[in-house]
Amino acid sequence: MNLHEFQGKDILASYGVRVQRGKVASTPDEAVEAAKQLSEETGTSWYVVKAQVHAGGRGKGGGVKLAKNLDEVRSISEQILGMMLVTPQTSAEGKLVNQVLIAEDVYYPGESETSEIYMSVLLNRESGRNMIMYSTEGGMDIEAVAENTPHLIFTEEIDPKVGLQGFQARKIAFNLGLSGAALKEMVKFVSSLYSAYEGIDASLFEINPVLKTSDNKILAVDAKVTLDDNGLFRHKDYAALRDTREEDPIDVEAGEAGLNFVNLDGNVGCMVNGAGLAMATMDIIKMAGGNPANFLDVGGTADAERVEKAFRIILRDDNVKAILVNIFGGIVRCDRVAQGIIDAYKNIENINIPIIVRLQGTNAILAKKMIDESGLQVHSAIALHEAAAKVQELV
Repeated sequence: MNLHEFQGKDILASYGVRVQRGKVASTPDEAVEAAKQLSEETGTSWYVVKAQVHAGGRGKGGGVKLAKNLDEVRSISEQILGMMLVTPQTSAEGKLVNQVLIAEDVYYPGESETSEIYMSVLLNRESGRNMIMYSTEGGMDIEAVAENTPHLIFTEEIDPKVGLQGFQARKIAFNLGLSGAALKEMVKFVSSLYSAYEGIDASLFEINPVLKTSDNKILAVDAKVTLDDNGLFRHKDYAALRDTREEDPIDVEAGEAGLNFVNLDGNVGCMVNGAGLAMATMDIIKMAGGNPANFLDVGGTADAERVEKAFRIILRDDNVKAILVNIFGGIVRCDRVAQGIIDAYKNIENINIPIIVRLQGTNAILAKKMIDESGLQVHSAIALHEAAAKVQELV
């Protein structure tokens, strides 16, 4: 589950991470009021207006702008709120901006220069350990840094038995070229950041940039936070932060129905139970000359209602030219799935694409009989190669 920048910063601050302070607003009037409050609390007279969407590269799309007074806060907020923000991480249509963050200006002048640092905490899947990735080239696309100057990217893996050690935090600060007060600040920043990552069951923290201010403070100017969905049962308060406006409505509907759904760009809809079987089914479709239009796992306890909901979701995609249902009846009974297919076919109007059904396992023979005797234009198969041949024939 992705969080907005202002939500991620609130969580970081609760773990002792120094952050760029700000207030969120949904209207230009709220933005001006937020700026006034921020000025009273922090003394800032310039403000950064940031679009709050689940996408990076907001500045490149015009979603991050500096306001030097309250009138500019209002005019910039009017420009950004309601716009379709297009960034390198959005679709061509972009994302609708519903909120802006009014943040303090932290690039104030001083005796020493400021510097921007990239830092993230994530799982290294090769080693099975968490790691901190960091670079002196903050504020840039980390992908471009990795491609053009890989020697400027450092990583520090964390042993799960002992957690982040003090010497590792100091090593990170040294590698970033810091010394004195800035080094001490960075050690504290890294330790607090990692504590937050573990404490909230996150799958990603990305801070770009981490800023060393002119007076040697270290703070998070941005915050991209992704929570591990499997840990949300332990964090009901964080689960409530989910903004479904930022998600595909079909994905939201599928999740509410208990379906694991990922939309793709192919022409054959897939309805399967079990992630492994779903992946194998997608391979079969490719081998048969088609392209999977989705990944849809109805789960091991699918009933007729859930199967019908799955059909309705798949059929919303106009690119779908056929649907392959591949169910293994281990926990779920095949006759229940068959009844769901029959009910869906009768309840959904204008199904004018072929449906290939392969059911194996508990009550598979009864399920095939139900489908064959239904009088519907549904093609049944027993073996997987039969289903694949049907896909090749019909698509």
